[in-house]
Amino acid sequence: MDGSAAVRAEDAFRRIYAEAFAEAPYHETEDDIAAAFRRFRALAQRPAFRAVLARSEYGEPIGMAYGFPLGSDTVWWDELTEPVPDDMRREDGHRTFGLIELAVRGAWRGEGVARRLHRTLLDGVVAERVLLNVHPEGKAAAAAYRAWGYRKIGEARVPGEEAGVYDVMLLDLGARFRTSVGSMMPQPAR
Repeated sequence: MDGSAAVRAEDAFRRIYAEAFAEAPYHETEDDIAAAFRRFRALAQRPAFRAVLARSEYGEPIGMAYGFPLGSDTVWWDELTEPVPDDMRREDGHRTFGLIELAVRGAWRGEGVARRLHRTLLDGVVAERVLLNVHPEGKAAAAAYRAWGYRKIGEARVPGEEAGVYDVMLLDLGARFRTSVGSMMPQPAR
């Protein structure tokens, strides 16, 4: 969905976010959730913002993901604790897709929902790579990202976040990504 559709479905996104990020290691409070959804509304106004929402067979929201291409004025690279080469940080609004959030409610974890959300969100995105931050104690999330082909490229201090330093992970999509991401994404071992 685009930004306006995502904002119309904000209650579903909020429900998933609140449940997933109330748990360890995040421990998000009501104030944290309110702040996250002020940012969500602002992010949803960005060009090329996209989001996906998974629902159960009964229509209950069970998972979500959203992000957008990083513009040339992004501060994402400035948050790294160690600088990276200029060529890595170069952005043009198409080179890098920033995965802002991906979450699945507890009862639906381990069912492949996160992998399908990830694949669906990126399907049709024309980018060389995907960038994300993950909580260093979020072991299951980091393991999933690694299984999907991400690698840690550094650590970042995210303004306004009290969790301290996050791991920054990058998925290189390369030239082979010019078709559909669904067929190009690394598949987890079965």
